[in-house]
Amino acid sequence: MQSRGTKRFGVRLLVVEDDLAIQEFLKRALVEAGYQVDVAADGRTAEKLATEGIHDGLIIDLGLPDIDGLDLIARTRAQGNSAPVLILSARRSVDERVRGLEQGGDDYLTKPFALSELLARLRNLLRRASPGQHESTRLRIADLELDLVRREAKRGANVLQLTPQEFALLEYLCRNTGRVVTRTMILDHVWKMRIDPATNVVDVHIYRLRSKVDRDAPKALIHTIRGVGYVLKDS
Repeated sequence: MQSRGTKRFGVRLLVVEDDLAIQEFLKRALVEAGYQVDVAADGRTAEKLATEGIHDGLIIDLGLPDIDGLDLIARTRAQGNSAPVLILSARRSVDERVRGLEQGGDDYLTKPFALSELLARLRNLLRRASPGQHESTRLRIADLELDLVRREAKRGANVLQLTPQEFALLEYLCRNTGRVVTRTMILDHVWKMRIDPATNVVDVHIYRLRSKVDRDAPKALIHTIRGVGYVLKDS
C-alpha cells in the first residue's frame, strides 16, 4: 500500500513520456476517459512525483532522456510505491518484455498502440489493484454530483450551468474534498500555468461557482479559509 501523500476522489494517474506529442495525446485521452492525470517528460521528475504516493497507476515509457524507464520502475518500487505500472515501449523483443515485468512492471504495451487497448489494459490493472474501486466516472459529495464523462454537474435535482473552467475548478475542489487548497495550487492545477498568485482570477471564479453551487441550497459546500484558500466540505 502507498502511504505517502493524500489520496483523493477519483483515479489519479502519472504518465511518464518524453515525446511531448504522445504525452499530450495520452493526457487528453485519459482525462476524457474520466481520469485525473499528471505528466512528466523525464525520469527524475517522474521519480519525484511518484514518491508522493498519490497516484493510483503509472504509465511509463522506457525510452526516457535521463534514466532508463526500467531503472525508474525499480527505484519507485524500492521506495515503496506499489501502484500498478503499465510499460510503454518500442522495444518488442520477448527478452525486453520479460525484463520489464521482472523489474516491477505489471503490463507491457509496445508502440505503436491502439488507444482502446491501452485503456482496456489500464482498467484491468486498476481493477486488479483495487477491485471495485476504479469503475466510477462520477464524483459525489453530499448532494453534489459530477459526471466526468459528460462534464456535467448537479446539486440535488438541479443541473448546474457551468463553464468548462468552472467545471474544472469544481472538479479540483471535489477531488480535494476536506483539504484546503491555496490560490497557487488552484492556478497550477486548474489553469495549468504559473501566473501571478496575486491575481484575483481564482476569487472571481470561486464567487461565480459558489453562486451556482450553493445558491438556494440547504447547506454551503464551498468555504473560504481566510488568508489561506478554499475548501469544499460537507460540514
